[in-house]
Amino acid sequence: MKVLMVCLGNICRSPLAEGVLQQKADQRRLNWKVDSAGTGSWHIGSPPYHLSQKVALRHGVDISHLRGRQLVKEDLLEFDRIYFMDEANYWDAKRIAGSYWDASKCSLLLDELYPGQWQNVPDPYGYPEKNFEEVFQMIEEACEAIIRKYGV
Repeated sequence: MKVLMVCLGNICRSPLAEGVLQQKADQRRLNWKVDSAGTGSWHIGSPPYHLSQKVALRHGVDISHLRGRQLVKEDLLEFDRIYFMDEANYWDAKRIAGSYWDASKCSLLLDELYPGQWQNVPDPYGYPEKNFEEVFQMIEEACEAIIRKYGV
């Protein structure tokens, strides 16, 4: 299974989600490839934001090797499931994907916990470390739900 996590800049939320889900899949010996991307181009090639790295590492997840990239329409063909951190990311991705858009494989990450409620993972960029910790907890819970749903 191939899973893509998408946020705005691909330095805070989506690298956290990539790291958490990949670790959970690896621990369960699932043959999954998890990646992440941003709808914006500002951080292409950049490592995850230092507070994302710090919070992830505190929970045993090393994301320091990840580098930012921008979502491309071909991602819609390559991945089986695509999760968006917020509603704006979802609509931006739909615009980027154009005719490649496939709504059946795309949803907000928190839909795994709150189906159909369109709940967003807030962007912690520019906020204190506690906000990154809160975001990590949301992502961790949603990734656990993904594993339970698809990891059979």
